[in-house]
Amino acid sequence: MSDFDLHAPAGANKKKRIVGRGQGSGRGTTSGHGNNGQQARSGGKTYVGFEGGQMPLYRRLAHRGFSNYPFKQTFQVVNLGEIGKKYSDGETVDDATLILKGLIKGSVPVKILADGEFTKKLSFKVDKISASAKEKIEKAGGSVVVGADA
Repeated sequence: MSDFDLHAPAGANKKKRIVGRGQGSGRGTTSGHGNNGQQARSGGKTYVGFEGGQMPLYRRLAHRGFSNYPFKQTFQVVNLGEIGKKYSDGETVDDATLILKGLIKGSVPVKILADGEFTKKLSFKVDKISASAKEKIEKAGGSVVVGADA
């Protein structure tokens, strides 16, 4: 073999299959699309949820009204009993100290509930607090700052 006799290996170059050029070509009539119907047609594709022309489910069901779900606010709940175990008198209870003491995770708003015994004098700076928890804190001599002031 000489250096200038270059050619592709066997099977590398294949002839393009041409369809729709009459029955004598072997690929005429249906042109590889089987028998007639929606799928045999050019551009005969359907969309997700198509039910063969029947009114699709997403159009049969009513979609009305407003949902407040995307705007709901979730709170991490901490009980006064847990706070009483982790804090000592005179300390301030806020997001930073709650994270340090392992009572909450991350920066999600906090709500204090009144479950458990509570006798320590603490100052609270939280996003939300139940009325009974506020009453217990004030009865023990503590102070509460709620909401944007916190």
